[in-house]
Amino acid sequence: MSDLVLSETRGAVALLTFNRPNKLNALSYALIDRLMAMLDRIEDDANIRAVVLTGAGDRAFSAGADIAEFSESMKAGPDAAVKAFVRRGQAMTARLEAFPKPVIAAVNGIAFGGGCEITEAVHLAVASERASFAKPEIAIGITPTFGGTQRLPRLVGRKRALEYLLTGDSFSPQRALEMGLVNRIVPHEQLMDAAFALAGRIVRHSQLAVARVITAATRGLNVSISEGLAIEGEQFARMAATQDTREALDAWLAARTPR
Repeated sequence: MSDLVLSETRGAVALLTFNRPNKLNALSYALIDRLMAMLDRIEDDANIRAVVLTGAGDRAFSAGADIAEFSESMKAGPDAAVKAFVRRGQAMTARLEAFPKPVIAAVNGIAFGGGCEITEAVHLAVASERASFAKPEIAIGITPTFGGTQRLPRLVGRKRALEYLLTGDSFSPQRALEMGLVNRIVPHEQLMDAAFALAGRIVRHSQLAVARVITAATRGLNVSISEGLAIEGEQFARMAATQDTREALDAWLAARTPR
């Protein structure tokens, strides 16, 4: 089980790699559980300040849920499938979305179904020119279940999202960039360098401030603007009296790098 998600630390950034390349990095229950445990560990590790997610091999980031495993849960009935499959997947994407350290997807190939939903949930995404995306759940007679019917319309707009949710058609990294699903596209051989460079531009700042920005943006997305402004004020108040803020302000005024 420990091999389902590989872990490596490069400076202040953790690299997590879905490691089922022979299954196109399909998201088995055990893989999801392993990822969740590793996120718990990373959250508690003050030396790790960002996460990069990618897939093993050159073919796939993740082709989505392990359909063979999911189909066995379906045989046990809707309640069992919701508990084992839907709740587990939704908990994973919610955890990634609200994670207090920035999570960057390095999409190295196929990102279908649950793989696309992970891309939707994480904070930032860099795509290889070889990446491809799809919402193919409708082809097996189900709705997306890891948040795809909710996050994709919020990210790209209702009509754009429904085109892919209802057809199951795949779309290119260029289309993903146009819609705002990914932040940039890079040559395949530059993917990991680009993801780590993006992480490096973030981790140079106060870890507390980064967490507060993530919290404000994530919590504020689905509330009214007045509620969102209140959340923003709360997050500012939590930072205002910290040493991080005092040092950053002093450094700014003195035209030096924060210590």
